Amino acid sequence: MAGNAGEVERLVARAGIRAGEEDAARIKSDDWDGWVRAQLKMPAGDNNAVREALSKATLKISYEAEEGFVALTEDRPLSSLRKPTSELWHLTDWDVKMAWEERIRPGRELIAATHIRAALSDAQLRETVTDFWRDHFTVNRDAKEDVEIALPTYDQEVLRNHAFGNFREMLEAVATSTAMLAYLNNASSRASPANENYARELFELHGLGSQAYFNAMFDRWREVPGATEGKAKGYIDEDVYEAARAFTGWSYESGQYVTDGVTLPRTGNFTYIEHWHDPYQKRVLGVEFDSHLGPMADGRNVLDLVAFHPATARHVVLRLCKRFVADAPPEDLVKSATQLFVDTRKSPDQLAQVIAHILISPAFRDAQPRLQRPLFLFASLQRRAGVLLPPDQENGWLLDLMGHRLYNWQSPAGHPMVSSYWNAPGLLVRRWRAMQTLWTKIMVAEPDQDWASADVFAQEWSTQLGLGATHAAATAHLLKTEFGDENRKPSFAEADRWTVAQALTFLSSTPDFQAV
Repeated sequence: MAGNAGEVERLVARAGIRAGEEDAARIKSDDWDGWVRAQLKMPAGDNNAVREALSKATLKISYEAEEGFVALTEDRPLSSLRKPTSELWHLTDWDVKMAWEERIRPGRELIAATHIRAALSDAQLRETVTDFWRDHFTVNRDAKEDVEIALPTYDQEVLRNHAFGNFREMLEAVATSTAMLAYLNNASSRASPANENYARELFELHGLGSQAYFNAMFDRWREVPGATEGKAKGYIDEDVYEAARAFTGWSYESGQYVTDGVTLPRTGNFTYIEHWHDPYQKRVLGVEFDSHLGPMADGRNVLDLVAFHPATARHVVLRLCKRFVADAPPEDLVKSATQLFVDTRKSPDQLAQVIAHILISPAFRDAQPRLQRPLFLFASLQRRAGVLLPPDQENGWLLDLMGHRLYNWQSPAGHPMVSSYWNAPGLLVRRWRAMQTLWTKIMVAEPDQDWASADVFAQEWSTQLGLGATHAAATAHLLKTEFGDENRKPSFAEADRWTVAQALTFLSSTPDFQAV
């Protein structure tokens, strides 16, 4: 279905990131369906602009001297991004004296790279969908240093590479990832008793969803509707306990003692420790597993049951619809997308088909505008200003201030999907403050410019931000009444940068820019 230029550009901003001026010109010649299909076909790797920016980027690292190492302050390349987990695992060696800033460096580099990708990537939809999976499969970098070290691999190999792929394959990639094994404690799970943390979140968050938790209604597995036929409609605590047994022995190599004469190497790579596995019969969702099925077979059986369960299809689809359409998406869209999720469960592009179905729907086109998430608001400002900010820790702190805590949400549930979280008055005030700081940084990065008057300044920036004449007039009035008379020439001289940044904050804080 074709759409007019302004309409397609609006939809691109909602599904991806607000386009820069060059992108907007290209979008005008495309129809919406074509943009979605093209985005879903883009490879998971970085485009040339992102690769060049990542290769040139540096991030400051600084720490004081302590016993065992000297003080250091330097701008260092983002070298962790290109290294597999095994090459970074020495950072977890507590026998070696090392500054904490060194140990958490991979996570900080990933956050910097995430900002660059959002600002420069042509694959805008992969950026927003990857952010969706960051919440669906949340790990917290503050929970454990092992998570921090494994983040670059988790982000690239698990979330980005599988973002448009098959959900069952993605589920196993997550289950065997070092970051998730560390975060939800499955790496140390062994028979008698198994650690249930991962199994519980697999059912409640990654798979069937809390709406399929029937423990308040049923005490025994036989009582769950459909269980005696091997098709339980929901899960109870017994299913969690049994599934936890199925995942015993799923771990990663961190030098742990296994048994007499067997100690694992220190690579951080996934491993299956058969000596830790509970091999005996199990029953999950009414399906019986025989004893001694072979390496990893029990866990993979559980992943099959979860990935192909009807409740999982609805849970994942509902979250996608909430993220991209509305807090309460139309039921007919949820139902049709859920059926497609089920019908394509064995397809390698299952998720791409479901995402396309949602984005091309009338419900997406007609949805009410909602605030952009802070990461993508930052990216939109840089795209429209034509400036790529150099990475620094302040960018991450500004996102935190606005409520967007990349890989640092405190619970496994991830950021709330509903608008009420992002629209909360406290976060709105923080959003405006953060934008003031961001615009000041953009002004510093911009080459010096002058304008003939406040009217010219307001008109030029209103056009550059994709806003209309009403916004230009309001901004010009602000400049004249608050920052000087009509003939004042805003410039990028040091004394005036704050003034210009404040005017641009006003201009870009309007609902027409903030909401998509």
